[in-house]
Amino acid sequence: MLNGRDPRIDFFRGLALIFIFWDHVPHNPLGLITLRNFGFSDAAEVFVFLAGFASVLAYSKVMQREGYWIACLKILRRTWVLYVVHIFLLALLMGIVFYANNHVQTRDLVAEMGLTHFVTHPQQALTDELLLRFKPNLMDPLPLYIVLLAGLSVVLPLMVRATWAVIGVSLAVYLMAPWMGWNLRAIADGVWYFNPITWQLLFVLGGAAAIHSQRPTAPDTRPLPRQPLFVAAAIYLVVAGVITLSWLWPDIHDAVMPATLSNWLYPISKTDLSPVRLVHFLALAYVTAKLLPGRGWTQNRLAERVCQMGRYSLEVFCLGVVLAPLADMLNALANDAVAMQLLTALVGVVLMSALAAWMELNKRLNQASRAPGEPALPEQHAR
Repeated sequence: MLNGRDPRIDFFRGLALIFIFWDHVPHNPLGLITLRNFGFSDAAEVFVFLAGFASVLAYSKVMQREGYWIACLKILRRTWVLYVVHIFLLALLMGIVFYANNHVQTRDLVAEMGLTHFVTHPQQALTDELLLRFKPNLMDPLPLYIVLLAGLSVVLPLMVRATWAVIGVSLAVYLMAPWMGWNLRAIADGVWYFNPITWQLLFVLGGAAAIHSQRPTAPDTRPLPRQPLFVAAAIYLVVAGVITLSWLWPDIHDAVMPATLSNWLYPISKTDLSPVRLVHFLALAYVTAKLLPGRGWTQNRLAERVCQMGRYSLEVFCLGVVLAPLADMLNALANDAVAMQLLTALVGVVLMSALAAWMELNKRLNQASRAPGEPALPEQHAR
């Protein structure tokens, strides 16, 4: 553990960032090994759940040490930083996409990235950007995080003192939102791609897991095959994996999938965080926690690099958003040659890792120059 941090949390945040980058590059062969190809959930669920975990873990300690109002102020300050980063990142992304579009003649990258609104209605697009209604492709997770973190400033005391009550209210809102059509406004189809009114449940569950992790509990010493919850979760993961893999062969899928099950299962909404996606992620998180209860496996060199990326998730995520259209441009210029696709995917991860290493070096230099006994900012633990 580093400075009170659980390296497993950092590792899976870093791994989610790698998967998000690979998933954002069209036709990337390494995108075939990301989480979305082996179950109903994907890296987005990992990102949101662990964001809730890290945020509640960090700011609940601030609240206990300095009081609610100071914790609230620091949450809102962090939210403002994320908002400013979103504005500048969007401007940078648009510049990169317009540049790439001038060099790729075979595709309309502006349309593919959802930037047509800026071309046709630039003044309105600027207003929509400030109101978080204009969210081109690749940008959706950050506005979602901004809204969820802002909401944490209100519910943090209840999260700490009445965790189950907050989960109950959050679950009720999650279940009612699709039925009532609750979502936030956006351009294009009129709603947010990641509906914060449903995705808040995953953020809350992450925060609840953080609170639970700080309380002593008696471990279940029974072998895993004799633990009913583990067995049920593992079976669900296997079934979901088989169904997901069958999507690669639509004819076979349609032939073997019972009509009743198909009508119940589809469509699997990512916008409203379909229950089968939510349950799949929770099962995956539970099985992973059971199979990897210790931290020793995070001590090897490769895992430490991934953990380092997870410690600086905001900066690494932003770099991944910038690199994805650049990788797409280079792949298109090379006629989507597999060698180029693999090269850009791997170089992108190396650059993301290099940024995390640079951030870590800067942090150590700042710590060396800090006065003895001066604490680090809590935001450094809530990244």
